[in-house]
Amino acid sequence: MKNVSINSLTSIFLALFLLQSCSEKTINPEDYNPEIVIAWNEKVMDMAIAEDGLSTLKGLRTLSLMHIAMHNALNSIVPKYTSYNFTSEKIDGDPLATAAYAAYTIALHQYPNEKEALQEELEHWIKDISKETKEIAKNLGETTAISILQVRYNDGWDTESEYTWHPMAPGVYAEFNEHSGTPEGFIFGAGWAKAEPFMLPKQNYFRSPPPPEIHSESYTQAFNEVKEVGSTKSSTRTKDQAHLAMWWKDFVENSHNRLARQLIEKEQLNLWEASRLFALLNMTVYDAYINVFDNKFHYNHWRPYTAIHWAENDENPDTEPDPEWNNLHLHTYPFPSYPSAHGTASSAAMTVLASTLGTGDEYAFTMVTPEVDKAGLFSEKVKMDPPTRSFSSFSEAAHEAALSRVYLGIHFRYDSEESVLLGKKIGDYALNNFLKAVEIPKP
Repeated sequence: MKNVSINSLTSIFLALFLLQSCSEKTINPEDYNPEIVIAWNEKVMDMAIAEDGLSTLKGLRTLSLMHIAMHNALNSIVPKYTSYNFTSEKIDGDPLATAAYAAYTIALHQYPNEKEALQEELEHWIKDISKETKEIAKNLGETTAISILQVRYNDGWDTESEYTWHPMAPGVYAEFNEHSGTPEGFIFGAGWAKAEPFMLPKQNYFRSPPPPEIHSESYTQAFNEVKEVGSTKSSTRTKDQAHLAMWWKDFVENSHNRLARQLIEKEQLNLWEASRLFALLNMTVYDAYINVFDNKFHYNHWRPYTAIHWAENDENPDTEPDPEWNNLHLHTYPFPSYPSAHGTASSAAMTVLASTLGTGDEYAFTMVTPEVDKAGLFSEKVKMDPPTRSFSSFSEAAHEAALSRVYLGIHFRYDSEESVLLGKKIGDYALNNFLKAVEIPKP
């Protein structure tokens, strides 16, 4: 299904309209709970984690594709929101079966080795409907899935971009990989900056301002702060700061989809609302990664570990080196520091959640993170005690997520502060331009 022809797509449309019943029934979105979209979200996320630990864009891209297909299919039945790159006449289809076929088609295309588990999930949602109803649902679900696969074909999600290493110099991310645990010359994420966004017009649509100059007071303050609170031997980092540093280590695409599943049920969103939320959430996080990595490689700013170990050469008299320094993370990611990707993605996600849940930013909730990697990717797991943290607003959670990287010792404060601003811009752009509410015609 990698390259589906326009002719086959047209054939599916024709079959769909021929099969459609002449006597349409009135479908009220309020009558449909979000159970199906929650189930598929969790299943596919689990598959993505099992395959590569979310070390690539594949899992997040798959969730985006799947939820777009489900959203487009549902809005072909009842046009509650605008679709994403898809146009269809109104179809009298079964919402649950249609959404199931849309999800199944995407998931199977992305994870063909999981066919048995995916078929089992599909059968759960279509087992009690007639053959004719099933056929209409299958055609519509497959049509929306194939359509988005065609739109996103060859979108560069797995691009391996060339990276030119820079010589060691103050503030420059250079070959200093003793702490990343990666082979000499390895760089991560350069290709992410070249992938095609789902919503942003281009990868560098939002350009962050430059990080502070190495001789500036703001840099000196940030240097000394992370050197102290981010150290494995910190005497000033509080117990709560240590907890939040570790607790927020879970990848945003996992933690924020988990939160979305929880809050969708709590707020009793209907199927259409939940499908829109998941589509916007995952597309936004995807675009956030692309935009922030474009910024990272544009500025090529060094990490605290390098800065602290190499401080005697930074020409700043107010920074002192410590060749024995290590961070709480026990690991340094092999890509530039500024801005924080984690903070950007979390801020973008929280911005979307605040709007799509219909609650606004001021909203009390509790997040759950059962366990995290002890150090880098694929290291042993550490159970969180407690596994929860509570917040009074989505923006509070976004700020804490960003700041956690300072206490973890892998980012400067200005990395985190800029990431919150950048993520908010990306989230607002998504909300203002995509999957917007439409007026449902009265029957």
